[in-house]
Amino acid sequence: MCRNITPLRGLEPAATSDEIEAAARQFVRKVSGVQSLSDSTRAPFEAAVAEIAAITTRLLTELPPRKQPPSTLPPLRRPEVQARLAAKSRAG
Repeated sequence: MCRNITPLRGLEPAATSDEIEAAARQFVRKVSGVQSLSDSTRAPFEAAVAEIAAITTRLLTELPPRKQPPSTLPPLRRPEVQARLAAKSRAG
């Protein structure tokens, strides 16, 4: 279902709050089918993202360390995504 969400456990350095929130946002988008927020979807969507991010943070803290790091980088660590976000922040 969410095959595009990359593992965050075992990253070096550890997953950031931005990476955890991005994964939570992607999960909520997928399960809700909400791709763009409207006045009627914004509050429940953002509440769900916050709850899932908090649960994910707790889960990553409580799990034992991985023996090997994940085989893929989370999107926010990929050079092409970083370049796109940097260009967007310069333009906006």
